[in-house]
Amino acid sequence: MSEANTHSNAQRLLWAGFMAILAAGVGFAIRGGIMGQWQSEFGFNYTQIGKLNGAGFTGFCFGIIIGGVVADKIGYGKLVFAAFLCHVLSALVTFGATKGMDGGLAFNLLYWGTFLFAIANGLLEAVANPLIATIFPKDRTHYLNILHASWPAGLILGGVAGAILGERLEWHWKMQLGLFLVPTIIYGLMFLGQKMPKSEASEKGLSLGSMLKDVGIMGGLVACYFLSLFVADVLKPLAFFNEAPHYADYAGYGVGAAFLAGIAIITKFSLGHWMIFVLFVTHAMVGAVELGTDLWIQNITGNILDNETGKWLFVYTSAVMFLLRFCAHFIEKKLGFSPIALLLTCSVIACIGLNLVSLAQTTIMVILALFVYGVGKTFFWPTMLAVVSDRFPRTGAIAISIMGGLAMMSAGLIGAPGLGYFKERYTAEELQKNEAVYKKVKAEHPSKFLVFPEVHGVDGKKLGEVKERVQAAKKDTTSGTHFEKLSSDDQAIAKADLQGDRGTLRADSAIPATMAVIYLLLLIYFKAIGGYKPVHIGEGAEGQ
Repeated sequence: MSEANTHSNAQRLLWAGFMAILAAGVGFAIRGGIMGQWQSEFGFNYTQIGKLNGAGFTGFCFGIIIGGVVADKIGYGKLVFAAFLCHVLSALVTFGATKGMDGGLAFNLLYWGTFLFAIANGLLEAVANPLIATIFPKDRTHYLNILHASWPAGLILGGVAGAILGERLEWHWKMQLGLFLVPTIIYGLMFLGQKMPKSEASEKGLSLGSMLKDVGIMGGLVACYFLSLFVADVLKPLAFFNEAPHYADYAGYGVGAAFLAGIAIITKFSLGHWMIFVLFVTHAMVGAVELGTDLWIQNITGNILDNETGKWLFVYTSAVMFLLRFCAHFIEKKLGFSPIALLLTCSVIACIGLNLVSLAQTTIMVILALFVYGVGKTFFWPTMLAVVSDRFPRTGAIAISIMGGLAMMSAGLIGAPGLGYFKERYTAEELQKNEAVYKKVKAEHPSKFLVFPEVHGVDGKKLGEVKERVQAAKKDTTSGTHFEKLSSDDQAIAKADLQGDRGTLRADSAIPATMAVIYLLLLIYFKAIGGYKPVHIGEGAEGQ
Protein backbone atom coordinates (compact mmCIF):
# COMPACT_ATOMS: atom_id res chain seq x y z
CA MET A 1 0.00 0.00 0.00
CA SER A 2 2.84 2.37 -0.94
CA GLU A 3 0.48 5.03 -2.24
CA ALA A 4 -0.74 5.64 1.30
CA ASN A 5 2.68 6.19 2.91
CA THR A 6 2.01 9.88 3.44
CA HIS A 7 -1.39 9.20 4.97
CA SER A 8 -0.88 7.36 8.25
CA ASN A 9 -4.63 7.03 8.79
CA ALA A 10 -5.33 5.69 5.29
CA GLN A 11 -6.52 2.30 6.49
CA ARG A 12 -8.95 3.75 9.02
CA LEU A 13 -10.31 6.23 6.46
CA LEU A 14 -10.75 3.44 3.90
CA TRP A 15 -12.74 1.29 6.33
CA ALA A 16 -14.66 4.24 7.77
CA GLY A 17 -15.80 5.02 4.21
CA PHE A 18 -16.54 1.33 3.76
CA MET A 19 -18.80 1.34 6.85
CA ALA A 20 -20.57 4.53 5.75
CA ILE A 21 -21.54 3.10 2.36
CA LEU A 22 -22.41 -0.20 4.08
CA ALA A 23 -25.00 1.69 6.18
CA ALA A 24 -26.52 3.00 2.95
CA GLY A 25 -26.60 -0.51 1.49
CA VAL A 26 -28.30 -1.97 4.56
CA GLY A 27 -31.05 0.67 4.45
CA PHE A 28 -31.42 0.30 0.68
CA ALA A 29 -31.82 -3.49 0.83
CA ILE A 30 -34.28 -3.46 3.71
CA ARG A 31 -36.29 -0.71 2.06
CA GLY A 32 -36.47 -2.74 -1.16
CA GLY A 33 -37.68 -5.75 0.80
CA ILE A 34 -40.47 -3.91 2.65
CA MET A 35 -41.98 -2.22 -0.40
CA GLY A 36 -44.56 -5.00 -0.60
CA GLN A 37 -45.58 -4.30 3.00
CA TRP A 38 -45.93 -0.60 2.21
CA GLN A 39 -48.04 -1.45 -0.84
CA SER A 40 -50.38 -3.69 1.13
CA GLU A 41 -50.56 -1.45 4.22
CA PHE A 42 -51.18 1.83 2.44
CA GLY A 43 -52.63 0.70 -0.94
CA PHE A 44 -49.93 2.22 -3.15
CA ASN A 45 -49.85 1.35 -6.86
CA TYR A 46 -46.66 0.37 -8.68
CA THR A 47 -46.01 3.89 -9.92
CA GLN A 48 -46.22 5.23 -6.35
CA ILE A 49 -43.88 2.48 -5.19
CA GLY A 50 -41.58 3.49 -8.05
CA LYS A 51 -41.64 7.11 -6.82
CA LEU A 52 -40.82 6.02 -3.28
CA ASN A 53 -37.93 4.01 -4.70
CA GLY A 54 -36.98 7.06 -6.71
CA ALA A 55 -36.79 9.30 -3.63
CA GLY A 56 -33.97 7.07 -2.43
CA PHE A 57 -31.97 8.17 -5.44
CA THR A 58 -32.91 11.80 -6.06
CA GLY A 59 -32.04 12.83 -2.51
CA PHE A 60 -28.69 11.13 -2.95
CA CYS A 61 -28.07 13.28 -6.01
CA PHE A 62 -28.48 16.52 -4.08
CA GLY A 63 -26.34 15.23 -1.24
CA ILE A 64 -23.44 14.11 -3.40
CA ILE A 65 -23.43 17.06 -5.82
CA ILE A 66 -23.72 19.73 -3.13
CA GLY A 67 -21.23 17.80 -1.01
CA GLY A 68 -18.83 17.46 -3.93
CA VAL A 69 -18.90 21.18 -4.66
CA VAL A 70 -18.23 22.27 -1.07
CA ALA A 71 -16.11 19.33 0.13
CA ASP A 72 -12.73 20.92 -0.55
CA LYS A 73 -13.88 24.24 0.89
CA ILE A 74 -15.50 23.26 4.20
CA GLY A 75 -13.73 19.94 4.85
CA TYR A 76 -14.91 16.34 4.83
CA GLY A 77 -15.51 16.17 8.57
CA LYS A 78 -18.42 18.62 8.52
CA LEU A 79 -20.07 16.66 5.69
CA VAL A 80 -19.82 13.42 7.67
CA PHE A 81 -21.51 15.10 10.65
CA ALA A 82 -24.30 16.47 8.43
CA ALA A 83 -24.82 13.01 6.94
CA PHE A 84 -25.09 11.44 10.39
CA LEU A 85 -27.81 13.91 11.39
CA CYS A 86 -29.75 13.31 8.16
CA HIS A 87 -29.63 9.54 8.70
CA VAL A 88 -31.13 9.87 12.19
CA LEU A 89 -33.75 12.39 11.05
CA SER A 90 -34.76 10.18 8.13
CA ALA A 91 -35.62 7.37 10.55
CA LEU A 92 -37.82 9.67 12.65
CA VAL A 93 -39.75 10.95 9.60
CA THR A 94 -40.22 7.51 8.03
CA PHE A 95 -41.44 5.96 11.26
CA GLY A 96 -44.16 8.62 11.40
CA ALA A 97 -46.15 6.67 8.77
CA THR A 98 -48.65 4.46 10.60
CA LYS A 99 -51.29 2.00 9.48
CA GLY A 100 -54.74 3.53 9.06
CA MET A 101 -53.60 7.10 8.39
CA ASP A 102 -54.52 8.95 5.21
CA GLY A 103 -52.73 7.38 2.22
CA GLY A 104 -51.49 10.74 0.96
CA LEU A 105 -49.96 11.66 4.32
CA ALA A 106 -48.36 8.24 4.65
CA PHE A 107 -46.91 8.56 1.15
CA ASN A 108 -45.41 11.99 1.95
CA LEU A 109 -43.84 10.79 5.20
CA LEU A 110 -42.30 7.76 3.50
CA TYR A 111 -41.21 9.84 0.52
CA TRP A 112 -39.43 12.55 2.52
CA GLY A 113 -38.01 10.08 5.02
CA THR A 114 -36.50 8.18 2.11
CA PHE A 115 -35.31 11.46 0.58
CA LEU A 116 -33.46 12.47 3.79
CA PHE A 117 -31.90 9.00 4.00
CA ALA A 118 -30.66 9.45 0.44
CA ILE A 119 -29.23 12.91 1.14
CA ALA A 120 -27.17 11.39 3.95
CA ASN A 121 -25.92 8.66 1.61
CA GLY A 122 -24.98 11.25 -0.99
CA LEU A 123 -23.03 13.38 1.47
CA LEU A 124 -21.11 10.31 2.61
CA GLU A 125 -20.20 9.30 -0.93
CA ALA A 126 -19.13 12.89 -1.66
CA VAL A 127 -16.59 12.30 1.10
CA ALA A 128 -15.59 8.69 0.48
CA ASN A 129 -14.96 8.74 -3.30
CA PRO A 130 -12.51 11.66 -3.52
CA LEU A 131 -10.95 10.59 -0.23
CA ILE A 132 -9.97 7.16 -1.53
CA ALA A 133 -9.05 8.51 -4.98
CA THR A 134 -6.67 10.95 -3.25
CA ILE A 135 -5.11 8.46 -0.83
CA PHE A 136 -4.51 5.81 -3.53
CA PRO A 137 -3.75 7.78 -6.74
CA LYS A 138 -1.84 4.94 -8.46
CA ASP A 139 -4.46 2.25 -7.91
CA ARG A 140 -7.82 3.98 -7.98
CA THR A 141 -9.73 1.22 -9.78
CA HIS A 142 -8.62 -1.32 -7.17
CA TYR A 143 -9.31 0.73 -4.05
CA LEU A 144 -12.52 2.32 -5.26
CA ASN A 145 -13.79 -1.19 -5.97
CA ILE A 146 -12.82 -2.22 -2.43
CA LEU A 147 -14.59 0.85 -1.04
CA HIS A 148 -17.71 0.03 -3.03
CA ALA A 149 -17.62 -3.63 -2.02
CA SER A 150 -19.30 -2.16 1.06
CA TRP A 151 -22.43 -1.54 -0.99
CA PRO A 152 -23.15 -5.21 -1.75
CA ALA A 153 -22.00 -6.05 1.79
CA GLY A 154 -24.76 -3.77 3.05
CA LEU A 155 -27.19 -5.35 0.60
CA ILE A 156 -26.27 -8.77 1.96
CA LEU A 157 -26.84 -7.77 5.58
CA GLY A 158 -30.08 -5.96 4.73
CA GLY A 159 -31.26 -8.82 2.54
CA VAL A 160 -30.55 -11.42 5.24
CA ALA A 161 -32.36 -9.25 7.77
CA GLY A 162 -35.36 -9.02 5.45
CA ALA A 163 -35.42 -12.75 4.70
CA ILE A 164 -35.14 -13.84 8.35
CA LEU A 165 -36.74 -11.01 10.30
CA GLY A 166 -39.37 -10.08 7.71
CA GLU A 167 -40.39 -13.35 6.12
CA ARG A 168 -39.77 -15.86 8.93
CA LEU A 169 -40.12 -13.87 12.15
CA GLU A 170 -42.57 -11.37 10.60
CA TRP A 171 -41.05 -8.29 12.19
CA HIS A 172 -42.85 -5.04 11.43
CA TRP A 173 -41.20 -3.03 8.68
CA LYS A 174 -40.20 -0.27 11.13
CA MET A 175 -38.20 -2.70 13.25
CA GLN A 176 -36.44 -4.00 10.14
CA LEU A 177 -35.62 -0.57 8.73
CA GLY A 178 -34.28 0.68 12.05
CA LEU A 179 -31.35 -1.74 11.76
CA PHE A 180 -29.49 0.64 9.42
CA LEU A 181 -28.89 2.90 12.43
CA VAL A 182 -26.37 0.36 13.81
CA PRO A 183 -23.72 0.84 11.07
CA THR A 184 -24.62 4.54 11.09
CA ILE A 185 -23.39 4.85 14.68
CA ILE A 186 -20.28 2.80 13.85
CA TYR A 187 -19.19 4.96 10.88
CA GLY A 188 -19.74 8.09 12.98
CA LEU A 189 -17.31 6.78 15.60
CA MET A 190 -14.77 5.64 12.97
CA PHE A 191 -14.62 9.07 11.32
CA LEU A 192 -14.47 10.87 14.66
CA GLY A 193 -11.19 12.77 15.09
CA GLN A 194 -9.63 11.66 11.78
CA LYS A 195 -7.43 13.96 9.69
CA MET A 196 -8.71 14.27 6.11
CA PRO A 197 -6.40 14.81 3.09
CA LYS A 198 -7.25 17.16 0.24
CA SER A 199 -7.70 16.29 -3.44
CA GLU A 200 -4.94 16.97 -5.99
CA ALA A 201 -6.94 19.89 -7.40
CA SER A 202 -7.46 21.37 -3.93
CA GLU A 203 -3.76 21.00 -3.11
CA LYS A 204 -2.96 22.95 -6.28
CA GLY A 205 -5.31 25.72 -5.11
CA LEU A 206 -7.63 25.55 -8.13
CA SER A 207 -10.78 27.67 -8.02
CA LEU A 208 -14.29 26.28 -8.39
CA GLY A 209 -14.43 27.64 -11.95
CA SER A 210 -11.18 25.87 -12.86
CA MET A 211 -12.37 22.61 -11.35
CA LEU A 212 -15.63 22.85 -13.30
CA LYS A 213 -14.01 23.82 -16.60
CA ASP A 214 -13.77 20.27 -17.92
CA VAL A 215 -17.40 19.68 -16.95
CA GLY A 216 -18.41 22.87 -18.72
CA ILE A 217 -21.66 23.49 -20.55
CA MET A 218 -21.87 19.98 -22.06
CA GLY A 219 -21.49 18.18 -18.74
CA GLY A 220 -23.69 20.78 -17.05
CA LEU A 221 -26.40 20.14 -19.64
CA VAL A 222 -26.69 16.50 -18.52
CA ALA A 223 -26.79 17.44 -14.82
CA CYS A 224 -29.28 20.27 -15.35
CA TYR A 225 -31.61 18.09 -17.41
CA PHE A 226 -31.98 15.67 -14.52
CA LEU A 227 -32.36 18.60 -12.13
CA SER A 228 -35.25 19.89 -14.24
CA LEU A 229 -36.91 16.45 -14.12
CA PHE A 230 -36.60 16.39 -10.35
CA VAL A 231 -38.08 19.87 -9.86
CA ALA A 232 -41.03 18.99 -12.10
CA ASP A 233 -41.54 15.72 -10.22
CA VAL A 234 -41.67 17.53 -6.87
CA LEU A 235 -44.05 20.25 -8.12
CA LYS A 236 -46.59 18.07 -9.92
CA PRO A 237 -48.34 16.74 -6.76
CA LEU A 238 -49.02 20.33 -5.58
CA ALA A 239 -52.60 21.52 -6.06
CA PHE A 240 -51.83 24.20 -8.66
CA PHE A 241 -49.59 22.00 -10.80
CA ASN A 242 -51.87 18.99 -10.39
CA GLU A 243 -54.37 20.78 -12.60
CA ALA A 244 -51.73 21.86 -15.11
CA PRO A 245 -48.75 19.45 -14.92
CA HIS A 246 -47.10 20.97 -17.98
CA TYR A 247 -46.47 24.12 -15.94
CA ALA A 248 -44.42 21.99 -13.54
CA ASP A 249 -42.36 20.83 -16.53
CA TYR A 250 -41.80 24.43 -17.58
CA ALA A 251 -40.77 25.37 -14.04
CA GLY A 252 -38.34 22.44 -13.97
CA TYR A 253 -36.77 23.46 -17.26
CA GLY A 254 -36.52 27.03 -15.99
CA VAL A 255 -34.60 25.95 -12.90
CA GLY A 256 -32.35 23.70 -14.99
CA ALA A 257 -31.64 26.53 -17.43
CA ALA A 258 -30.77 28.89 -14.57
CA PHE A 259 -28.25 26.44 -13.13
CA LEU A 260 -26.78 25.80 -16.58
CA ALA A 261 -26.32 29.53 -17.04
CA GLY A 262 -24.54 29.63 -13.67
CA ILE A 263 -22.16 26.88 -14.76
CA ALA A 264 -21.47 28.72 -18.01
CA ILE A 265 -20.63 31.93 -16.16
CA ILE A 266 -18.45 30.24 -13.51
CA THR A 267 -16.46 28.37 -16.18
CA LYS A 268 -16.26 31.43 -18.46
CA PHE A 269 -18.43 29.66 -21.03
CA SER A 270 -16.22 26.61 -21.35
CA LEU A 271 -17.92 23.90 -23.44
CA GLY A 272 -16.23 21.24 -21.34
CA HIS A 273 -14.58 18.06 -22.53
CA TRP A 274 -16.57 15.75 -24.80
CA MET A 275 -15.50 12.70 -22.81
CA ILE A 276 -16.93 14.11 -19.57
CA PHE A 277 -20.25 14.53 -21.39
CA VAL A 278 -20.12 10.93 -22.64
CA LEU A 279 -19.16 9.57 -19.22
CA PHE A 280 -21.95 11.55 -17.52
CA VAL A 281 -24.57 10.16 -19.91
CA THR A 282 -23.20 6.64 -19.56
CA HIS A 283 -23.10 6.77 -15.77
CA ALA A 284 -26.72 7.90 -15.78
CA MET A 285 -27.41 4.60 -17.57
CA VAL A 286 -25.38 2.78 -14.91
CA GLY A 287 -27.68 4.18 -12.24
CA ALA A 288 -30.80 3.15 -14.12
CA VAL A 289 -29.69 -0.40 -14.89
CA GLU A 290 -27.86 -1.23 -11.65
CA LEU A 291 -29.69 0.56 -8.84
CA GLY A 292 -33.06 0.85 -10.53
CA THR A 293 -33.06 -2.87 -11.24
CA ASP A 294 -31.80 -3.78 -7.75
CA LEU A 295 -34.87 -2.26 -6.14
CA TRP A 296 -37.20 -4.43 -8.25
CA ILE A 297 -35.19 -7.64 -8.47
CA GLN A 298 -36.37 -9.03 -5.11
CA ASN A 299 -40.02 -8.60 -6.10
CA ILE A 300 -39.44 -10.06 -9.56
CA THR A 301 -37.59 -13.18 -8.40
CA GLY A 302 -40.13 -13.45 -5.58
CA ASN A 303 -42.88 -13.64 -8.18
CA ILE A 304 -41.02 -16.25 -10.22
CA LEU A 305 -40.37 -18.38 -7.13
CA ASP A 306 -41.56 -17.05 -3.73
CA ASN A 307 -40.93 -14.01 -1.53
CA GLU A 308 -38.43 -15.61 0.83
CA THR A 309 -36.45 -17.21 -2.01
CA GLY A 310 -36.47 -13.86 -3.81
CA LYS A 311 -34.83 -12.21 -0.80
CA TRP A 312 -32.18 -14.94 -0.54
CA LEU A 313 -31.43 -14.65 -4.25
CA PHE A 314 -30.94 -10.91 -3.79
CA VAL A 315 -28.42 -11.73 -1.06
CA TYR A 316 -26.75 -14.23 -3.38
CA THR A 317 -26.39 -11.69 -6.19
CA SER A 318 -24.98 -9.13 -3.75
CA ALA A 319 -22.47 -11.71 -2.49
CA VAL A 320 -21.23 -12.20 -6.06
CA MET A 321 -20.65 -8.44 -6.33
CA PHE A 322 -18.99 -8.24 -2.91
CA LEU A 323 -16.42 -10.93 -3.68
CA LEU A 324 -15.67 -9.80 -7.22
CA ARG A 325 -15.00 -6.18 -6.23
CA PHE A 326 -11.90 -7.38 -4.39
CA CYS A 327 -10.67 -8.83 -7.70
CA ALA A 328 -10.45 -5.60 -9.71
CA HIS A 329 -6.69 -5.37 -9.12
CA PHE A 330 -6.16 -8.91 -10.47
CA ILE A 331 -8.34 -8.26 -13.52
CA GLU A 332 -6.62 -4.97 -14.33
CA LYS A 333 -2.99 -5.83 -13.53
CA LYS A 334 -2.77 -9.59 -14.13
CA LEU A 335 -5.30 -10.12 -16.91
CA GLY A 336 -4.47 -6.83 -18.63
CA PHE A 337 -7.98 -5.35 -18.76
CA SER A 338 -8.04 -1.57 -18.94
CA PRO A 339 -10.90 0.06 -17.04
CA ILE A 340 -12.71 0.69 -20.34
CA ALA A 341 -12.28 -2.92 -21.49
CA LEU A 342 -13.61 -4.08 -18.12
CA LEU A 343 -16.67 -1.83 -18.47
CA LEU A 344 -17.34 -3.07 -22.01
CA THR A 345 -17.17 -6.70 -20.91
CA CYS A 346 -19.49 -6.05 -17.97
CA SER A 347 -22.07 -4.34 -20.19
CA VAL A 348 -22.32 -7.34 -22.48
CA ILE A 349 -22.58 -9.74 -19.54
CA ALA A 350 -25.24 -7.61 -17.79
CA CYS A 351 -27.37 -7.49 -20.95
CA ILE A 352 -27.20 -11.27 -21.29
CA GLY A 353 -27.94 -11.74 -17.59
CA LEU A 354 -31.11 -9.64 -17.58
CA ASN A 355 -32.48 -11.55 -20.57
CA LEU A 356 -31.65 -14.86 -18.91
CA VAL A 357 -33.48 -13.85 -15.73
CA SER A 358 -36.51 -12.87 -17.80
CA LEU A 359 -36.61 -16.38 -19.30
CA ALA A 360 -35.87 -18.39 -16.14
CA GLN A 361 -38.54 -20.82 -14.97
CA THR A 362 -36.85 -22.90 -12.29
CA THR A 363 -34.77 -22.16 -9.19
CA ILE A 364 -31.59 -23.46 -10.79
CA MET A 365 -32.08 -21.33 -13.92
CA VAL A 366 -32.81 -18.24 -11.81
CA ILE A 367 -29.62 -18.82 -9.78
CA LEU A 368 -27.51 -19.19 -12.93
CA ALA A 369 -29.11 -16.18 -14.61
CA LEU A 370 -28.66 -13.99 -11.53
CA PHE A 371 -25.01 -15.03 -11.32
CA VAL A 372 -24.47 -13.75 -14.86
CA TYR A 373 -26.33 -10.52 -14.08
CA GLY A 374 -24.40 -10.11 -10.82
CA VAL A 375 -21.05 -10.46 -12.58
CA GLY A 376 -22.14 -7.96 -15.20
CA LYS A 377 -23.15 -5.16 -12.84
CA THR A 378 -20.27 -5.60 -10.38
CA PHE A 379 -17.66 -3.18 -11.68
CA PHE A 380 -19.77 -0.44 -13.29
CA TRP A 381 -20.01 2.16 -10.53
CA PRO A 382 -16.51 2.22 -8.95
CA THR A 383 -14.69 1.74 -12.26
CA MET A 384 -16.52 4.67 -13.85
CA LEU A 385 -15.49 6.85 -10.88
CA ALA A 386 -11.90 5.67 -11.33
CA VAL A 387 -11.94 6.61 -15.04
CA VAL A 388 -13.03 10.18 -14.31
CA SER A 389 -10.49 10.51 -11.47
CA ASP A 390 -7.73 9.10 -13.69
CA ARG A 391 -8.39 11.21 -16.76
CA PHE A 392 -9.68 14.47 -15.27
CA PRO A 393 -7.68 15.20 -12.08
CA ARG A 394 -8.34 18.93 -12.36
CA THR A 395 -12.01 18.38 -11.48
CA GLY A 396 -11.10 17.22 -7.95
CA ALA A 397 -14.09 15.94 -5.99
CA ILE A 398 -16.60 17.73 -8.21
CA ALA A 399 -16.78 15.58 -11.37
CA ILE A 400 -17.00 12.23 -9.58
CA SER A 401 -19.60 13.67 -7.20
CA ILE A 402 -21.71 15.03 -10.05
CA MET A 403 -21.40 11.71 -11.86
CA GLY A 404 -22.48 9.75 -8.79
CA GLY A 405 -25.37 12.16 -8.35
CA LEU A 406 -26.43 11.75 -11.96
CA ALA A 407 -26.52 7.99 -11.61
CA MET A 408 -28.70 8.20 -8.52
CA MET A 409 -30.93 10.85 -10.09
CA SER A 410 -31.29 8.70 -13.18
CA ALA A 411 -32.15 5.67 -11.04
CA GLY A 412 -34.70 7.72 -9.13
CA LEU A 413 -36.34 9.60 -11.99
CA ILE A 414 -35.92 7.14 -14.85
CA GLY A 415 -34.79 3.71 -13.64
CA ALA A 416 -37.13 2.95 -10.73
CA PRO A 417 -40.26 4.78 -11.99
CA GLY A 418 -39.59 3.58 -15.53
CA LEU A 419 -39.41 -0.04 -14.44
CA GLY A 420 -42.56 0.51 -12.39
CA TYR A 421 -44.32 1.97 -15.42
CA PHE A 422 -43.29 -0.87 -17.72
CA LYS A 423 -44.26 -3.41 -15.07
CA GLU A 424 -47.75 -1.85 -14.98
CA ARG A 425 -47.88 -1.63 -18.76
CA TYR A 426 -46.84 -5.20 -19.50
CA THR A 427 -49.01 -6.56 -16.68
CA ALA A 428 -52.05 -4.64 -17.96
CA GLU A 429 -51.43 -5.73 -21.55
CA GLU A 430 -51.30 -9.36 -20.46
CA LEU A 431 -54.36 -9.08 -18.22
CA GLN A 432 -56.40 -7.31 -20.90
CA LYS A 433 -56.55 -10.69 -22.66
CA ASN A 434 -59.10 -11.45 -19.92
CA GLU A 435 -61.16 -8.28 -20.11
CA ALA A 436 -63.63 -9.25 -17.37
CA VAL A 437 -60.89 -9.78 -14.78
CA TYR A 438 -59.01 -6.67 -15.89
CA LYS A 439 -62.07 -4.49 -15.28
CA LYS A 440 -62.37 -5.81 -11.73
CA VAL A 441 -58.84 -4.83 -10.72
CA LYS A 442 -58.13 -1.91 -13.06
CA ALA A 443 -56.48 1.04 -11.29
CA GLU A 444 -58.62 4.14 -10.94
CA HIS A 445 -55.89 6.55 -12.00
CA PRO A 446 -53.59 6.09 -15.03
CA SER A 447 -49.80 6.03 -14.83
CA LYS A 448 -47.51 7.91 -17.18
CA PHE A 449 -43.76 7.96 -17.72
CA LEU A 450 -41.87 10.55 -19.77
CA VAL A 451 -43.12 10.44 -23.37
CA PHE A 452 -44.73 7.00 -23.10
CA PRO A 453 -48.55 6.73 -23.27
CA GLU A 454 -50.73 6.56 -20.17
CA VAL A 455 -51.63 3.11 -18.91
CA HIS A 456 -54.19 1.89 -16.41
CA GLY A 457 -52.40 -0.75 -14.39
CA VAL A 458 -53.72 -2.96 -11.61
CA ASP A 459 -55.01 -1.49 -8.35
CA GLY A 460 -52.19 -1.78 -5.82
CA LYS A 461 -54.26 -2.95 -2.88
CA LYS A 462 -56.15 -5.57 -4.91
CA LEU A 463 -52.94 -6.83 -6.46
CA GLY A 464 -51.34 -6.99 -3.01
CA GLU A 465 -54.19 -9.19 -1.78
CA VAL A 466 -53.79 -11.53 -4.74
CA LYS A 467 -50.03 -11.75 -4.21
CA GLU A 468 -50.57 -12.66 -0.56
CA ARG A 469 -52.83 -15.51 -1.64
CA VAL A 470 -50.27 -16.60 -4.24
CA GLN A 471 -47.48 -16.67 -1.65
CA ALA A 472 -49.70 -18.62 0.76
CA ALA A 473 -50.47 -21.13 -2.01
CA LYS A 474 -46.75 -21.54 -2.74
CA LYS A 475 -46.11 -22.41 0.92
CA ASP A 476 -48.96 -24.93 0.94
CA THR A 477 -47.30 -28.34 0.56
CA THR A 478 -50.48 -30.28 -0.25
CA SER A 479 -50.92 -31.79 -3.70
CA GLY A 480 -51.21 -29.72 -6.84
CA THR A 481 -49.36 -26.69 -8.17
CA HIS A 482 -49.85 -23.40 -6.41
CA PHE A 483 -51.79 -21.99 -9.38
CA GLU A 484 -54.33 -24.80 -9.13
CA LYS A 485 -55.11 -23.73 -5.56
CA LEU A 486 -56.16 -20.25 -6.68
CA SER A 487 -59.42 -18.98 -8.12
CA SER A 488 -59.53 -18.44 -11.88
CA ASP A 489 -59.42 -14.65 -11.37
CA ASP A 490 -56.39 -14.91 -9.08
CA GLN A 491 -54.67 -17.19 -11.57
CA ALA A 492 -55.17 -14.68 -14.39
CA ILE A 493 -53.89 -11.78 -12.28
CA ALA A 494 -50.88 -13.73 -10.96
CA LYS A 495 -49.87 -14.89 -14.44
CA ALA A 496 -50.20 -11.37 -15.82
CA ASP A 497 -48.10 -10.02 -12.93
CA LEU A 498 -45.36 -12.55 -13.69
CA GLN A 499 -45.40 -11.76 -17.41
CA GLY A 500 -45.14 -8.09 -16.50
CA ASP A 501 -41.93 -8.89 -14.59
CA ARG A 502 -40.44 -10.77 -17.51
CA GLY A 503 -41.27 -8.05 -20.03
CA THR A 504 -39.80 -5.38 -17.75
CA LEU A 505 -36.46 -7.19 -17.52
CA ARG A 506 -36.26 -7.57 -21.29
CA ALA A 507 -36.89 -3.85 -21.72
CA ASP A 508 -34.28 -3.12 -19.05
CA SER A 509 -31.61 -5.08 -20.94
CA ALA A 510 -31.58 -2.43 -23.68
CA ILE A 511 -29.68 -0.11 -21.31
CA PRO A 512 -26.49 -2.21 -20.88
CA ALA A 513 -26.65 -3.00 -24.61
CA THR A 514 -26.43 0.74 -25.33
CA MET A 515 -23.64 1.13 -22.76
CA ALA A 516 -21.66 -1.61 -24.52
CA VAL A 517 -21.70 0.38 -27.75
CA ILE A 518 -20.44 3.51 -25.94
CA TYR A 519 -17.63 1.64 -24.18
CA LEU A 520 -16.59 0.00 -27.45
CA LEU A 521 -16.22 3.42 -29.07
CA LEU A 522 -14.20 4.69 -26.07
CA LEU A 523 -11.96 1.63 -26.26
CA ILE A 524 -11.27 2.35 -29.92
CA TYR A 525 -10.48 5.99 -29.05
CA PHE A 526 -7.96 5.06 -26.36
CA LYS A 527 -6.27 2.53 -28.62
CA ALA A 528 -5.94 5.28 -31.23
CA ILE A 529 -4.13 7.60 -28.78
CA GLY A 530 -1.76 4.97 -27.42
CA GLY A 531 -3.79 3.33 -24.68
CA TYR A 532 -5.51 4.17 -21.42
CA LYS A 533 -3.43 5.56 -18.55
CA PRO A 534 -3.98 7.75 -15.47
CA VAL A 535 -2.72 11.34 -15.73
CA HIS A 536 -1.94 14.17 -13.32
CA ILE A 537 -2.41 17.92 -13.35
CA GLY A 538 0.24 19.49 -15.59
CA GLU A 539 0.74 16.45 -17.86
CA GLY A 540 -1.34 17.76 -20.78
CA ALA A 541 -4.10 15.21 -20.53
CA GLU A 542 -7.81 15.54 -21.05
CA GLY A 543 -8.13 17.42 -17.82
CA GLN A 544 -5.82 20.23 -18.96
